[in-house]
Amino acid sequence: MSTIRAKDRDAVIQSLRAGVVPRLGQHLIQVGRSAELDSLLKDIDRLVDGGSSFRVVIGEYGAGKTFFLNLVRGIAVERKLVTLHADLNPDRRLHASGGQARSLYAELVKNMATRTKPDGGALPGIVEKFIAQAKSEAKAKGVDSEEVIRQYLTELTEMVNGYDFADVIAAYCRGFEQGNEQLKADAIRWLRGEFTTRTDARAALGVRAIIDDTNVYDQLKLLARFVRLAGYCGLMVCLDELVNLYKLANTQARNSNYEQILRILNDSLQGSSEGLGFVLGGTPEFLMDTRRGLYSYPALQSRLAENSFARTGLVDLSGPVIRLNSLTPEDFYVLLQKLRNVYGYGDPQQYLLPDEAIPAFMAHCNQRLGEAYFRTPRTTITAFINLLAVLEQNPGTDWETLLGAVELAKDHGGDQDFAVEADDELASFKL
Repeated sequence: MSTIRAKDRDAVIQSLRAGVVPRLGQHLIQVGRSAELDSLLKDIDRLVDGGSSFRVVIGEYGAGKTFFLNLVRGIAVERKLVTLHADLNPDRRLHASGGQARSLYAELVKNMATRTKPDGGALPGIVEKFIAQAKSEAKAKGVDSEEVIRQYLTELTEMVNGYDFADVIAAYCRGFEQGNEQLKADAIRWLRGEFTTRTDARAALGVRAIIDDTNVYDQLKLLARFVRLAGYCGLMVCLDELVNLYKLANTQARNSNYEQILRILNDSLQGSSEGLGFVLGGTPEFLMDTRRGLYSYPALQSRLAENSFARTGLVDLSGPVIRLNSLTPEDFYVLLQKLRNVYGYGDPQQYLLPDEAIPAFMAHCNQRLGEAYFRTPRTTITAFINLLAVLEQNPGTDWETLLGAVELAKDHGGDQDFAVEADDELASFKL
């Protein structure tokens, strides 16, 4: 195995220990989910061909939804797609009247990523790539750059805010040619949804519209068309933590957001949103609760209902809903091996645990959590890294002693109180 750089190793370990998904080095710990990934790869291929897609990824808390979404985004970027991603929260929704939808759009565009800008902030580069193509063609034809840009963007004028979008791109082109940094900055501000009043937008750019709560989805469709004109293959939007819509106390607000999801779903399934794909992450109750979840909205329930023939171990990953199955014990064994390898910088000489310790640790988790530790790997991963941290900072500590709670609990006939006390004793080692 190749040596792992300290930067990549620390990024992975620190993130996992805190219970969050690492932004770097995800390939170092990827296991399982091959069928689910294959299904999303087909969606990516469909976007590359100018189609559309819509998926809802469902899993329990800590089951790996965010990791899976990040993995899909990484693959999409490598396939020359532009990606947007954001987490929903009380201040970011798909539909609102108090600025929450515009706030979600602004966060999405801030996180816009391409292969050359994987960490976000790719919007100016995409606009300049489009303008460079237009200038090159204008020079070959001996015409003005703005004229070529207008010709390219003619197809966008039939869409909501299409005329103003074309004006903003043309304004950026003028700023680019004249060296007017303020004009360029104002154009990017408009594209990011940062103008809050039409008066300010008209004064800065001469446009009559702004991006607000009422047209966020329409603007995403515009962006999808635009990035294809700029030479990319399409736009993938990843939204996580949709359980925050389920938590909305106001029924009308919740239903308005579900109506927006229905609109997105209909457009995607009917193929009317060219080169635009959505991947939404949520929990089972967000989907299936018939009182507050997506299933509380009859039109969504009928469209998202699972295949009635996919029973008794059979799966259907071609529908709009993908359930993240529990990791198998074999997958978990490989995952813990990879974590041990990352913690040891990829050098077997620096491993803190022998091979036989991994099955023993899995037995400890099974005794403590039961089968739940396969369904929610976050807790088990954190505990494993905590164990490695103790061994690293306390040289000479015996790993069997730390995991002895499992055997002791068995000796006491499975006494749950004793097992809890033993786990509390183990917890005292955690940092």
